[in-house]
Amino acid sequence: MADPLGFISRTNASQAKLPAGGNAQGPQDGPAFKDVLLKSLDDVNKAQAEATRAVEDLQTGQRTDVEGVILATQKADNAFRMLQSLRNRMMEAYDEVKQVRV
Repeated sequence: MADPLGFISRTNASQAKLPAGGNAQGPQDGPAFKDVLLKSLDDVNKAQAEATRAVEDLQTGQRTDVEGVILATQKADNAFRMLQSLRNRMMEAYDEVKQVRV
């Protein structure tokens, strides 16, 4: 399965090992979730812009490789679906947190 946003294949070898209890203490070495999310949004936007440009170029005759256009549109579609799935999971988690009684 392709990973258009890089969530699966992205690893950070410099992350600190968890202690025996399994709880991480102190700040993490990796990028903040906000930064990863904003970068992913930017990547999806770029993929959709490339797909739109490829379709427009095909329509105007500046481009003749239909396979490349199909590949660009599929890449943009997969990236958007993955981002939408992430959003849905985040909303489900938020709804669960809202229901927790304090």
